[in-house]
Amino acid sequence: MAAEDHTLSTPLLPSEDEPHVILTVHDQSDPPQSTSVSDTNPQALFQSGDENRHNPFAFIGAHDGFEVPGSSTIDPFRNHTPSIEGLYEWVKIVICLPIVAVRLILFGLCLSVGYIVTLLALQGWKDRQNPMPKWRCRMMWVTRICARAILFSFGYHWIKRRGKPAPREIAPIIVSNHVSYIDPIFFFYELFPTIVSSESHDSMPFVGTIIRAMQVIYVDRFSRSSRKHAVNEIKRKASCNRFPRVLLFPEGTTTNGRVLISFQLGAFIPGYPVQPVIVRYPYVHFDQSWGNISLAKLMFRMFTQFHNFMEIEYLPLVFPHENRKENAVNFAQRTSHVIASALNVTPTSHAYGDFMLLEKAAEAKQENPSLYMVEMAWVQSVS
Repeated sequence: MAAEDHTLSTPLLPSEDEPHVILTVHDQSDPPQSTSVSDTNPQALFQSGDENRHNPFAFIGAHDGFEVPGSSTIDPFRNHTPSIEGLYEWVKIVICLPIVAVRLILFGLCLSVGYIVTLLALQGWKDRQNPMPKWRCRMMWVTRICARAILFSFGYHWIKRRGKPAPREIAPIIVSNHVSYIDPIFFFYELFPTIVSSESHDSMPFVGTIIRAMQVIYVDRFSRSSRKHAVNEIKRKASCNRFPRVLLFPEGTTTNGRVLISFQLGAFIPGYPVQPVIVRYPYVHFDQSWGNISLAKLMFRMFTQFHNFMEIEYLPLVFPHENRKENAVNFAQRTSHVIASALNVTPTSHAYGDFMLLEKAAEAKQENPSLYMVEMAWVQSVS
């Protein structure tokens, strides 16, 4: 059919002299036909037929009857520059090696000073259920300045900002995409918020002490009671203006910044207005996302760059609908759409469970571990 005939009045079916495309749809009761499979594709390996039947998720203890959804071609956790490539990068690293020593000294000095000041600010403070006294918060300004100096040592000499944070009284909750361990360092310096963190972080050197000063809300993501308690704490602290604003990374883990994975609902269940914030790390040769790359290697690459780019944009507030009752899922989806549109990225149904599958597949030395992700949020929605 000619291109000029494609109008609203054009018949949906072609004329008789043009070939037809016939699709045969088998009923669920029809026996499936044998299909050739590739040994390298874990999704194709799980085809019907006894001789072709294989469970690609056996390495995590899944039974043979485990249904495998079609894999996505998107890997939201993959760092796109896991190795040093190109003459320019090698020359730059060699030139920056003398600077690394200075940066390491600055990093160690600021970390030590911030840690000591934070210990002093926490000394004798036992009533952790109530807001931190103002004089202790003023002491934490020293640690916040040290955090900015740490960012400087990593190569973030200037940080581009767009928009402004809304007053805490209007938007007590801030949500942001999560790309790198640099994100919380910046927000600690910029806003000094209350954060939600895994209980395991409390025992980490330096980090545990600093997040306690941020009046952290601990959560065990695998415990229903712990998640419920965390939501109650978010609501309690967001409702009181004497507490800092609450910062959450609703994706629940870091991504490469090229997609936006599904949101957890903790920030949206309380029903308060939220201010979305987006973080970008523009780059040409060095992807700064914390994906399938070790922390030590990522830090080394940051130390050996002339400058690392970072952009922060505060977006307009997202309010829950007042004229009708809105559940947290819809509220989260609307906010996700706002952030994805501002980032110009695709939202996906991946979740933290996919990251766990990816890590487990990598530990088991499976070929192409990213094929084992199943977009866990979608699986949960249809289960």
